[in-house]
Amino acid sequence: MADFSLSELETIIHQRAHSGDPESWTAKLFAKGIDKAAQKLGEEAVETVIAAVRGDRQALVSESADLLYHWLVVLGIAGVPLDDVLKELDSRTGRSGIAEKASRPGR
Repeated sequence: MADFSLSELETIIHQRAHSGDPESWTAKLFAKGIDKAAQKLGEEAVETVIAAVRGDRQALVSESADLLYHWLVVLGIAGVPLDDVLKELDSRTGRSGIAEKASRPGR
């Protein structure tokens, strides 16, 4: 399972989103739209933080998986390919995080 990638998950999400399967959580989230998907993403982010603060490794792993899934759902609904995010991250690797953050508008 170590070979599983976020790109593969993105593909699975896309397939399920357009499957029309009434039992698919992914299809339901896509049908409910960006507001509901973003709400779920926020909930999973909070649950991930709580697991980290508590030092609960298993919960952190589980909640992180939920977080990544819901993040990809939000990207999918918004029409933002994972590759765009990866390219942005790649463009930042040649400079320090402090310098990159300072270069953003409004900072």
